[in-house]
Amino acid sequence: MKNRDGVGTEVKEGWPIRWELLMRYRLIEIVALWEGRLTTNHLCNSFGIARQQASKDINGYLRDIAPDNLVYDSKLKGYKPSAVFTPKVTSGLADEYLHALASIKDFAHTFSQLDLGFAHTEMLTPPLRQVNPDILRALVQAARDGKKIDMGYVSLTSPDEESRIIAPHTLVCTPLRWHVRAYCEKNREYRDFVLSRFRGINGIEGDAEMTKEQDERWNTKIDIVLVPDSRLSDYQKAIIAEDYNMADGKRVISVRSALVPYAVQALNLDLAKIEARAEAQQIMVANLDEVKRHAF
Repeated sequence: MKNRDGVGTEVKEGWPIRWELLMRYRLIEIVALWEGRLTTNHLCNSFGIARQQASKDINGYLRDIAPDNLVYDSKLKGYKPSAVFTPKVTSGLADEYLHALASIKDFAHTFSQLDLGFAHTEMLTPPLRQVNPDILRALVQAARDGKKIDMGYVSLTSPDEESRIIAPHTLVCTPLRWHVRAYCEKNREYRDFVLSRFRGINGIEGDAEMTKEQDERWNTKIDIVLVPDSRLSDYQKAIIAEDYNMADGKRVISVRSALVPYAVQALNLDLAKIEARAEAQQIMVANLDEVKRHAF
């Protein structure tokens, strides 16, 4: 069933909503739920739309998605969640709001004059590593087309730029950098190449024989089992368990074998030693021997 705007009313079946409208509906729910006040400015500033369109979107959300979710509050001069608010196009998890903040702060970093309507927020980000756009495009297109490509690359172990014929298959974002997972003909194995260390494009070398399907470490999933540091008191363990959303005293994170080193780094863990203070360590890897086999 569709309304006069062509928007499907059965949200859960196939998501029959235009992508850009769905994103605006999601923002409506996220802002209303977590900030407690939604205005047309949130939509206008975040999506660059006119106030009339923003009002139309809010009315469409109330008409077609969740008629009882929002109520207008004249004192707030905006909409607030009703007593029976139920997320319809979001999950209602705090991570959605935090990710929205991170995305918008990143957007505002590029377009510094924009006021996107999210106040009282500050975000620390690591320094950006310089990535040549021509090189990124070449790698993306080679991965998409299943091609080998000859690239100039520098590494910390070699002072000179050298030619590397690689078959890239996936771009990977870690908390500190972007890299590309690729088969390296020189080393005859799959490796990670930091995007900022490519220096030139020497040309396409034909079809890739070694693809993602042959990358055993990429296709192998490993569970990292996190538990509170055993040296903590029961009270402290309970706090850590709550922090990491543990069930039965543990949190299981499933990671590709090739990405285990980065997951461990993101968790601020050193698999080779234990911090002297349990309060500094906080968490431990219960299946340490298994994880170590995939971490180096």
